[in-house]
Amino acid sequence: MLLNLGSNSGDFYQLDFGYWLTRKDAIIITVKTWKYLAPLGIPYGSALGAKEEEYQGYARAFGIGADYQRMLWKGLFSTMQVHPFFVSYHSPDKTKIQNGFQLFLALRLGYHIDVFKNRFYLEPSVAFNYWPIYTNLPASFAVKENKWHNYF
Repeated sequence: MLLNLGSNSGDFYQLDFGYWLTRKDAIIITVKTWKYLAPLGIPYGSALGAKEEEYQGYARAFGIGADYQRMLWKGLFSTMQVHPFFVSYHSPDKTKIQNGFQLFLALRLGYHIDVFKNRFYLEPSVAFNYWPIYTNLPASFAVKENKWHNYF
């Protein structure tokens, strides 16, 4: 979320509510929203961040999802995430064009770091993201989206 402070902000916000089932297993409810200007499946390389890959406008996703997290060993963890998103598509002048739906799945592997006497934590991780369902894109957005995979 520190990227929100940059000039090309993803306008990303997330709030997690978690519960430890055991010392190693947690369930987490996540409320998440973000704005994106280009397809999510663009791989690292010259196309990522390229103006010619951007939509004619932007997409705004909002959803409430569920995560299952397992502590594996000394702070090492894995997380499985299932997040349905309602997506609104907007023109360059910020007018809403139409709405769609996206099912966003993620697998994460990372490390849990407690700070401030266990009142806060950091969880740097790497993720495999996959969205098998992505509906009702405007035609101009679909042209850009169809060039790329539905995973990152």
